[in-house]
Amino acid sequence: MQPDIIALGEPLIEFNQASRGGEPANYRLGHGGDTSNAIIAAARQGARGGYLTALGDDAFGDMFVDLWRQEGVDTSRVIRNGEAPTGLYFVTHGPAGHVFSYRRAGSAASLMKPADLPADYIAGARFLHASGISQAISDSCCDSVLAAIEIARENGVKVSYDTNLRLKLWPLQRARAITHATIPLCDVIFPSLEDATVLTGLEDPDAIADFYLGLGVPLVVLKLGPQGALVAQPGDRRRIAGRKVETVDATGAGDTFDGAFLSMLVRGEPPLEAARYANAAAALSTCGYGAVAPIPTREQVLAFLQQG
Repeated sequence: MQPDIIALGEPLIEFNQASRGGEPANYRLGHGGDTSNAIIAAARQGARGGYLTALGDDAFGDMFVDLWRQEGVDTSRVIRNGEAPTGLYFVTHGPAGHVFSYRRAGSAASLMKPADLPADYIAGARFLHASGISQAISDSCCDSVLAAIEIARENGVKVSYDTNLRLKLWPLQRARAITHATIPLCDVIFPSLEDATVLTGLEDPDAIADFYLGLGVPLVVLKLGPQGALVAQPGDRRRIAGRKVETVDATGAGDTFDGAFLSMLVRGEPPLEAARYANAAAALSTCGYGAVAPIPTREQVLAFLQQG
C-alpha cells in the first residue's frame, strides 16, 4: 500500500497516570509519540497512512508494529534496531494539567539518519507530516526531517508540520532557529497558541498568524485549545469556535487535530472545513485517558458534528 499521508518521528510507549490526589500511583500502559498519534488519527478518519521511524528490536517495538497494523497504518518501511531501545514516557496529572517525563535518550528513533530514508516511499505520498519533537531528539533525526522535507518538495509532496515545542529536549534559541527555518519549507503548519507564544514572543493569535505567514508558509492553522482554532491564509482568516466536552485527558488532542485535518485535505475538503472537523475530533480525543485510545473514528466525529 502506498500511503496518502506519511508521518515521520519517534513513537513512545506511554505510562499514563490514572490515579488522582493522594491515591497510590497507578499507570495505564498505552502508546504515544506525536506523529504516531497523528497518523493513527488520520487512519481512523479513513485516510491511508504510513509511518517512518526506527524501533528497538524489543517487546515495546513489537507492540507498536501490532498497533499500527491494527489501525491500518503501513509499517513496511519501519526500521528495527537491535542495538537501541524503543523510547517511553510517563504522564502525570495535577492542577496545572498533564506533565510529561521522558525516558528516550539513545532510542532507536533518535538514531535515525538521512541515509535511512526511503525516498521512493516519500515521493509517492500526498503529504509528509513531521514535528519539532522529531527535530529535537537528536541532530541526526533533525537532519532526517529536513532531508525528508527536501525529498517531498522535490517530488511535489505537500509538507505539514507541528511545532510541538518541548524545551526539555532542546534550548529555546535552537528551537526557534530550527523551527523558523523549517516553516518556510512547509505547506501547512499546526502550532499551538502555547508553543507559538514562546517561539515568537507574541501573544495575539492574529499577530502570530501574521508572523508565520510572513515566513512564507501559505496556510497557518493555529490551535487555540478549548477556544478552537484560527485558520489563516494570505488575505483570508477565519476562527473556529471550540467544542464543549467533559475533558479527562488532553494528552494527544493536538496530534489528533493534525491527523484529522490532513485526512480532510486528502478528501479534497477546503482548509476551513478541515479545521471544523479536526476541532471536533480533537475535542472528542480528550474524553478518555491516553494519547491513542480516545482518538475518535470518522463515524464518531460526524455524529458529534451533527449535534450542533
